[in-house]
Amino acid sequence: MTVSLVTGGAGFIGSHVAGELIKLNHRVIVLDDLSGGFEENIPDGAIFINGSITNVKLIEDIFNKYEFDYVYHFAAYAAEGLSHFIKRFNYENNLIGSINLINESVKHKIKCFVFTSSIAVYGSTEPPMIESTTPKPEDPYAIAKYAVEQDLMATKEMFGLNYIIFRPHNVYGEKQNLGDKYRNVIGIFINQIRQNKPLTIFGDGKQTRAFSYIGDMAFSMANSINIKEAKNQVFNVGADEEYTIIELANAVLKSMKTSGEIRHVEARNEVVHAWANHDKFNSILKPNSFTSLPEGLNKMIAWAYKTGTKPASKFENIEIYENLPPIWLE
Repeated sequence: MTVSLVTGGAGFIGSHVAGELIKLNHRVIVLDDLSGGFEENIPDGAIFINGSITNVKLIEDIFNKYEFDYVYHFAAYAAEGLSHFIKRFNYENNLIGSINLINESVKHKIKCFVFTSSIAVYGSTEPPMIESTTPKPEDPYAIAKYAVEQDLMATKEMFGLNYIIFRPHNVYGEKQNLGDKYRNVIGIFINQIRQNKPLTIFGDGKQTRAFSYIGDMAFSMANSINIKEAKNQVFNVGADEEYTIIELANAVLKSMKTSGEIRHVEARNEVVHAWANHDKFNSILKPNSFTSLPEGLNKMIAWAYKTGTKPASKFENIEIYENLPPIWLE
């Protein structure tokens, strides 16, 4: 039986991909420290190990215990905007933790290392962003992601470790952490509405993003290791249609059949327009579904009503307070 390690498998994207791997008859071992995910997200049939990718001894032990064929690496603290203020935490978790996994993957001759990067690596590149564009990351989160991409490419040249890199963007859907106030704008809006709070928007809300439903990408990401042409390639993955944040807020209000107040707060330092070209992903990985934003919102909101509201979690280890958005101190 094929054995796969899924880091971050109690989180959002990781849990969905882990579920698809089980359907593909993989034996799945999930490694997650539950800092952003939930044990109930882990699909039935997976073996769960509670621990961090920063724990070198633990990583060595589980690679020695299980004869992994593949590594799917989703574990990360993906608060892009907050990463400016938690530099050390960001690099320890998102870069050094990834290197721990790459080291063991080389030693144990893993067949392919599947890594979830981010559209953030492109920075302020004029959209639509395309894989052939040289990345220009502008925040520590994106810098860490791009560094791991580069390390995987160097590791392939030196040791022959195959890789597949995905750059998703603004993914939403069931199992997303609704209590995280630093990332995942759709989840933030849903939670604010359910608590009768105003929807908070940084700046004028004219920033544009394309919002990607998890159900349209999880299978393709899981199955990518079975497609020869996908090996040692980088793929943008996500939706094609962009929306302003104001349009998104109104779409969420409409889907939840309510009216609500929109509260504009001081603009933060962020990329204004970000969406991507997916021709390469569509051509090679051939996704079998597309979910419109209204349809995806309806699915996520139905799940959110079953799940209940979540108290906003506060990151307790801010390293730099200068220029930190005041709303993040609330």
